[in-house]
Amino acid sequence: MNGKLLIVDDHKQVLKALIQLLEPEFVSVTGISNPNQIISYINKEEFDVILLDMNFSAGVNTGNEGIYWLNRILKSDPLAVVVMITAYSDVNLAVKVIKEGAIDFVVKPWDNNKLITTLQAAFKLRQSKVENKNLRNRQKQLNKGIIKQYGLLIGKSQAMENVLRVMKKVARTDADVLVIGENGTGKELIVKDIHNNSRRADEAFISIDMGTITETLFESEMFGHIKGAFTDASEDKTGWFETASGGTLFLDEIGNLSLSMQSKLLTAIQNRVIYKVGSKTPIPFDIRLICATNKNLEEMVSKNLFREDLYYRINTIVIEVPPLRERGEDIVLLAEHFLREYASKYEKFYLKFSSKTLNKLMKYNWPGNVRELRHTVEKAVILCDSDVLTPDDFIISHATQQTNHQEKPPTFAETEKQALLIALNNNNGSVLKASKELGLARQTMYNKMQKYNL
Repeated sequence: MNGKLLIVDDHKQVLKALIQLLEPEFVSVTGISNPNQIISYINKEEFDVILLDMNFSAGVNTGNEGIYWLNRILKSDPLAVVVMITAYSDVNLAVKVIKEGAIDFVVKPWDNNKLITTLQAAFKLRQSKVENKNLRNRQKQLNKGIIKQYGLLIGKSQAMENVLRVMKKVARTDADVLVIGENGTGKELIVKDIHNNSRRADEAFISIDMGTITETLFESEMFGHIKGAFTDASEDKTGWFETASGGTLFLDEIGNLSLSMQSKLLTAIQNRVIYKVGSKTPIPFDIRLICATNKNLEEMVSKNLFREDLYYRINTIVIEVPPLRERGEDIVLLAEHFLREYASKYEKFYLKFSSKTLNKLMKYNWPGNVRELRHTVEKAVILCDSDVLTPDDFIISHATQQTNHQEKPPTFAETEKQALLIALNNNNGSVLKASKELGLARQTMYNKMQKYNL
């Protein structure tokens, strides 16, 4: 083993014997006879396993001294792996120390092979604990990266305010959530925002595209398998449910699952346990489940393409993300956001939209939603030759312009707010110049900006 072992025993002959036995098994073995030195040692050096005697005072066999130092060790290093050793065998005492946080209990005189096996298992546990801590730290950094990459959700339209209000309420709960909406509307961003504002924010966020998992590998991917479970199972595999335990499991495109896969998923969700392929041992899990789809699950239920019981299991809260064409002034806000992002990325720092360009973007139907808008702005930034982005810089299909006169027209308030946004953009945020362009008194301009929270 490559680990470091600390042995604590006040009996110097026992300590010497343990060191001689275990030195070939560890990269380093340190022995101390005075328990008062324990904390200073573990503060100076990181030990993988600690072998701790239960009693240090002559004539005392209660084990209370060992439990005291066990608690001190775990307080100093919550990841510490401690094996207790004592000359007094007692079942109740063994149970007590395990409850206090020790991982095993060894009785003197010990069996050499059994002791080595016990310490080997302890070393593997320590490795797992450290690995899990590193994964959690990595997840924290990834979550910070998610926030930095995607930023805050952008939108002041009534449609998005409704979504944000529901998100805020549901984020701090563990309720299962179903996010529905067209492709490109930002469903994954909604899900990540819910996770980042939940009590599980520092735990794992596992995102699975269910459309990429074949039926034959579904159980192995989701629940894991043991070595030898099938021909290619050369080692144990941890499934996504177990990996996400403690955090959030996001099942994207859940509408793509076959009925057989839906049944297996429902069983796991209902029972809150999974079974690895090839194993009969139940593995409990603790996840916050969020699903998303661009399909109409209610219609699929009516056509017997989606299980009704699974549908009601996953849709405790439903969040419907509106398409961009229904978000009115958000088109301008998002376009401005993407312009700043890509102007910085491609070092074209003085770019701005012309008023005609913003009008063109507002009239377009955006079938690809926010994703299409992002890519359209990026392409325009790359190809433009001046500091002003004109309508000609945006190659969009006239076939998808919003020309359907049966669509609901924008309200007067929406039209007024859009006009204010365009005027402010045309004048680099100058209220005075924007008010002149709109033919408004400056105070009236301020009042309207306050009214629309601009």
